[in-house]
Amino acid sequence: MRLLVVEDNIPLLESIVQLLSDEFEVDQASNGEDALFLAMQNIHDAIVLDVMIPDIDGFEVLKEIRKKGFKTPVLFLTARDSLEDRVKGLDYGGDDYLVKPFQAAELKARIRALLRRSGSLTTHQTIQYRGIELLGKERDILANGHSVKLTSKQYELLEFMIQNKGAILTKEQIYDRVWGFDSDTTIAIVEVFMHHLRKKLEPFGYHADIKTIRGVGYMLNEE
Repeated sequence: MRLLVVEDNIPLLESIVQLLSDEFEVDQASNGEDALFLAMQNIHDAIVLDVMIPDIDGFEVLKEIRKKGFKTPVLFLTARDSLEDRVKGLDYGGDDYLVKPFQAAELKARIRALLRRSGSLTTHQTIQYRGIELLGKERDILANGHSVKLTSKQYELLEFMIQNKGAILTKEQIYDRVWGFDSDTTIAIVEVFMHHLRKKLEPFGYHADIKTIRGVGYMLNEE
């Protein structure tokens, strides 16, 4: 699962990224302009967003995200005495807030709670689609009760497709989500991995659920 962390205090930003990287893929930004660009890719499961950041503040970043119809859960980071900011953030479409300074365990717990509420994460860290079950903690997959061996990237690809079932995902979105902005591969890798994923699912009949949207990308059927 992929998070976006936005914080202009670089030591704090690096600390948060290090803390979360053992459980999530993490992108980072230290100003509003970069934050808005990354958020608009719509590839993140949640965003940790500081209010006071350069260029564009956290409120404006959130307003633009919601204006585009993106429902990515947003956890605001606020100063201890900024009750007005906390209320404002929730009114603008934020999902939760965390007051600085905070404990690492609480940050992780609040992120997991956001992901559970959004449906990206269940209590047992599993994701289901028809007869397919992704066991997040072990990164295993069961199809109709049978274990299926997937590579790490194949697993992430299927996970992203299931989380967005019924929605058209562009090749660019898939590439940025699974391989990341700093990958040294090319976008052609998406088509290759999609082919291999379909092959892995074919014995169970789920390969046909992944539709190619010509010239755009792919879509996983609704259940």
